[in-house]
Amino acid sequence: RGEGMVIRRVYEFLANQRWARFVLLTAWYGVAMSLALFAAYQLRFEFVVPQGLLGSALWVWLWMVSIKLGLLYSAGQYEDSLSYFSTPDLRRILCVCGGAAGASLWVNHSYGPLFIPPRSVVLIDAVLACGLLCAGRFGIRMLRERFIAPKPGGGRRSRRVGVIGAGETGALLVRELLGKGWMGLQPVAFFDDFRRVGSRVHGIPVWGRPEDLLEESLSRKLDEVIVAWPSAPACRLRAIASVLQKAQVPFRTIPSVRQLATGAVSVTHLRSLQIEDLLGRETVRLDQDNVRKMVSGRKVLITGAGGSIGSELCRQVASFDPELLILLERSEAALFPIEQEIKERQQQLRIVPMVADILDRPRMEAIFSELRPDLVFHAAAHKHVPMMELQPGEAIRNNIFGTAQVAELAARYHADRFVLVSTDKAINPTNVMGATKRMAERFVQSMQAGGGGRTKFLAVRFGNVLGSSGSVVPIFSRQIAAGGPVKVTHPEVTRYFMTIPEAVSLVLQSAVLAEGGEIFVLDMGKPVRIVDLARQMIELSGLRPDVDIEVLFTGLRPGEKLYEELSHCGENVAPTSETKIMRLVCEPSTLGEMKAHLQTLAAALSGSDGASLKLLLRQLVPEYVPDLNPHLLAARCAERAIAPADADSASPDLGCAFVGG
Repeated sequence: RGEGMVIRRVYEFLANQRWARFVLLTAWYGVAMSLALFAAYQLRFEFVVPQGLLGSALWVWLWMVSIKLGLLYSAGQYEDSLSYFSTPDLRRILCVCGGAAGASLWVNHSYGPLFIPPRSVVLIDAVLACGLLCAGRFGIRMLRERFIAPKPGGGRRSRRVGVIGAGETGALLVRELLGKGWMGLQPVAFFDDFRRVGSRVHGIPVWGRPEDLLEESLSRKLDEVIVAWPSAPACRLRAIASVLQKAQVPFRTIPSVRQLATGAVSVTHLRSLQIEDLLGRETVRLDQDNVRKMVSGRKVLITGAGGSIGSELCRQVASFDPELLILLERSEAALFPIEQEIKERQQQLRIVPMVADILDRPRMEAIFSELRPDLVFHAAAHKHVPMMELQPGEAIRNNIFGTAQVAELAARYHADRFVLVSTDKAINPTNVMGATKRMAERFVQSMQAGGGGRTKFLAVRFGNVLGSSGSVVPIFSRQIAAGGPVKVTHPEVTRYFMTIPEAVSLVLQSAVLAEGGEIFVLDMGKPVRIVDLARQMIELSGLRPDVDIEVLFTGLRPGEKLYEELSHCGENVAPTSETKIMRLVCEPSTLGEMKAHLQTLAAALSGSDGASLKLLLRQLVPEYVPDLNPHLLAARCAERAIAPADADSASPDLGCAFVGG
């Protein structure tokens, strides 16, 4: 304990005093280089160095040690934290020793051996110097791990950990855990589908396949299991999760590949296995270079910046170095957290938070006039289906008139691109939210066709976003935490799912691909049954569906579909240069026609009830099938002199719709 305290104090002193650090490192490097050169002479001449070479030994020593010290300084070996030694540090030391040897050999060849030892001595010296430096660095690392790094508190023992996945990620995790004793996790075994039993990685043996954990003789030797297999298919992860639940072993996993690749977290930031890991989707890869070219150095406006999609747009756009990031949000409470988060992450970025309503024409006009955004991402919308069914007027105002106003301002002030964030619920809509989004899409396309000027207008559709406000996953999580029941509307209802980062990646990549007037949609993969999703979430919580937590079917809500579609009959589906993104093109309405529709809606907003507004929307969006009380429908149709049978005939043939998958 006493020697550990001394080492810790010396370590802290050197970390805080640069001058002392420089002196000590120069002395250590000088001694190591001198020993390596001395040993090289002795080994080369079998410990009998010729007298003729001893005469120039001082000059040789000064030249060789000086050039190595200079190379070590230029390679950052005076500034690096010496107690952390890994492959990049080894690479730098090899470059220093190789560079010094190369310079010595060149001088020897060009000017003769007056001040340079024989070539064989130079080569032996390079090998010995490299070995001494690496040994020293490794020794300092061992001291840190033994005496300086914090240990598990409270006198508790380290938890014995099994790691599933003996590939590169698993090996990296084990190496980190071995060097971070303060985490209290001691890796003792690997489990892998491809490595033979008994083989070792970083000295840790492979005990078998994950299924072997069902043997009590193995599982009881472990306190926890970490899944370190980011490339595993979702079906394999589901099987592993099932095995671990049956074995009653606590388990966690490493961060996602995206988080690791961006450097947002390290491999030791462990988390619970999440439903996103089990959904079977291949993550969409964002073309970073093209998006950076589009965003870097430009002014970007994001409406709805405090929402689930809007806030992630802010995060991703901020990482591409825009000149100015304008965060526009009606809710001050939603705007403040994302503004603070972006400021902390990107301290040099200019951010302008704007509390504004997209329906406030003078305010929006002033924002566009003053800031002149180059790129406009329009994510502000009312999106909750049941809520908008009860108040269609608000959905019409925000989703249709708000979109129209922002789009017109983007054109007037010569924005380069206007991107509407849309939804798969706009396809053959059965609810007000989907119908208003479809109207917004049509207006955006008409702007491109008739009044866009230099602005490229496009819309981006995607399915349900995991973890977004009001989405099914947080709702199920709350119901599970409350002890159930977990409420599912229908046993056969299915939905397409993607993560929030995926959805935003689609928005940004589509903006790059845009030529104007398109609707882009992601290849959403296979639809997921909501009841299966509910049961998987219950199992991930360590509970049993229909035993510990009841799954209760409540019936479809007003405006809700059994399944979602990604294209309707009037749209042509075409591929793009990105295999996961499709371009949907259809004949747009004229701008005059769309403005006439908006005037009709505006006239009806003040004096019409919800049912009348739904019927009016049905006239403007022929594929819309509203959810109405039959008696109320008959009354409203009579008022408008429309036969109910004729109203029903407006429903499109859903059988011809393109369904992604």
